[in-house]
Amino acid sequence: MLPDTAHAPRTQLPAPLGGPDFEALRRQDPQLADIVLGELDRQSTTLQLIAAENFASPAVLAALGSPLANKYAEGYPGARHHGGCEFADAAERLACERATTLFDAEHANVQPHSGSSAVLAAYAALLRPGDTVLALGLPFGGHLTMGSPANFSGRWFDFVGYGVDAETGLIDYEQVAALARKHRPKALVWGSISYPRHPDYAAFREIADEAGAYFIADTAHPMGLIAGGAAPSPVPYADVVCATTHKVLRGPRGGMILCGEELADRIDRAVFPFSQGGAQMHSVAAKAVAFGEASGPAFAAYARQVVANARVLARALAAEGCEITTGGTDTHLITADTAPLGVEGRAARGRLAAAGLVLDTCALPYAKDLRGLRLGTAALTTQGMGEAEMEQVAALFAAALREEPGVRERVRELAGRFPPYKG
Repeated sequence: MLPDTAHAPRTQLPAPLGGPDFEALRRQDPQLADIVLGELDRQSTTLQLIAAENFASPAVLAALGSPLANKYAEGYPGARHHGGCEFADAAERLACERATTLFDAEHANVQPHSGSSAVLAAYAALLRPGDTVLALGLPFGGHLTMGSPANFSGRWFDFVGYGVDAETGLIDYEQVAALARKHRPKALVWGSISYPRHPDYAAFREIADEAGAYFIADTAHPMGLIAGGAAPSPVPYADVVCATTHKVLRGPRGGMILCGEELADRIDRAVFPFSQGGAQMHSVAAKAVAFGEASGPAFAAYARQVVANARVLARALAAEGCEITTGGTDTHLITADTAPLGVEGRAARGRLAAAGLVLDTCALPYAKDLRGLRLGTAALTTQGMGEAEMEQVAALFAAALREEPGVRERVRELAGRFPPYKG
């Protein structure tokens, strides 16, 4: 077993981060190198406000580009379908050990290729086609895996959607409980792509128990905040926790599942061989790196700063005239309605993109045919920006919507002071 250095003390988060070495790619394939370097330039000269994105560390990128990318490793450590897996086994064991320690869980599966793959495996382990599932409705911020007719979830299961209070924008737990009593779902799911507040996991657990349902928590967005102690953990309450390893957690693009020992075998078999083949061992190794990075005090400070930045940005956007869903945020995530400024969400996103502010649109609860904007502060915080810069971002945001001249140059200047990678 390789030595575990996951808990080595880290005194500060390097910002800017050291950059990857593209020279080998440039020599071998200059055409693709131009594309990759063009993307690096885009990321370095614009402001990344997409809530689901972040900047992985050079160590994570190194693991992704490591010789483990060459290894076929179907199965699990000690029970592979291919030979030569001793180092693949060590990498996966290390990732699982770090994940269970970081999140205080009994069992971790780090093989899912994405957050959706993790949710698919959770459903496959606990449900059968046709079962009823109670989850946040798509118009209120539910994910595609929560009943979209275009997704496997909506085709295989009978989804019932709960919503949010029309006045506050907060989860209506009484409504959730009433729906659970009426429909008796096999599973109750919490998860959202745009809900900016902490959920009440204990309330969901109580509702699930009353209905005789499994409780599945999809914490793709806040998992990094949970790792850093800046958000409550669902692990003590949920039967299964699904998550991504990018977003605030700042690892490679991929998924993971946490559960208790009593469901471990069912979860593992639902990942492999039911829904996936060979694990992507370079990604598994990069997850191990990310879990190690997230275990130190520097990451905890980072997670707190992400939330502090989001709260300042939400207040500053409100001061500029935006309507902020739920009146603020507890997380990295902000949902804003720009209609009070005379610009609907889709048009607003286009104006902001032209000025170099990159973000998403999202559904606004109870707003027919209107789209809001979804912003996140994880990437900007990784670059080293703080509350003062969030005030500047809000001012640039408003100026871009008003189509003032010179905003793109101001965005470029701010981004240039906080490069995501150096070199």
